[in-house]
Amino acid sequence: MAVAVEHDKRREKILDKALSVFMDDGFENATFQKIADKCGITRTILYLYFKNKKEIFNFSLKQLLLSAEENINSIRADKSLNSVDKITKVLFSVFKLLEQNRQLLSVVLDYLLHLSKSEVNPEVRVRRRTVRLRHVLSAILIEGVKSGEIKKCGLKGMNDFLYSFVESAIFQLTVLKRKNLNELKETAAFAIKQLGS
Repeated sequence: MAVAVEHDKRREKILDKALSVFMDDGFENATFQKIADKCGITRTILYLYFKNKKEIFNFSLKQLLLSAEENINSIRADKSLNSVDKITKVLFSVFKLLEQNRQLLSVVLDYLLHLSKSEVNPEVRVRRRTVRLRHVLSAILIEGVKSGEIKKCGLKGMNDFLYSFVESAIFQLTVLKRKNLNELKETAAFAIKQLGS
């Protein structure tokens, strides 16, 4: 049991250091050797934990998204909030996570460009990673319509509309290099309030 715990701890340390390599060098320029060097280990030892840099990168993203999921699920379960407030709080929680991980977002975009060059459709990957957020937004919308807190609407269209705020946030932080999402938060809060009945 102690060996498994030690293995997991070392794996987490590798992930932390690997992320800094990805942020410094971008996905394409980050190498397994650079990650091993940053971790102070050999490539052979690194192979005991991960089979390649893509696996390291994907596992890092998965860890980040799991913590985000826990947060948005707790917001969804909060009985003290109405549906409109839940949607606002979920989006603001995602915005905060994106603001805190601005550099990582740039690496993700670099990775998606890398995928598109290899003729892999990045949309499939993005949808797979965001399906849970979309599901939570849909569930809150459905609950809100059923309770009368939200106007009846086309669920898919409304979900796409709400998710477009997340896409806008990513664009603003990475491409436009905005320092924060304050303006977008105001716009999103106003738009979400219009959903209320």
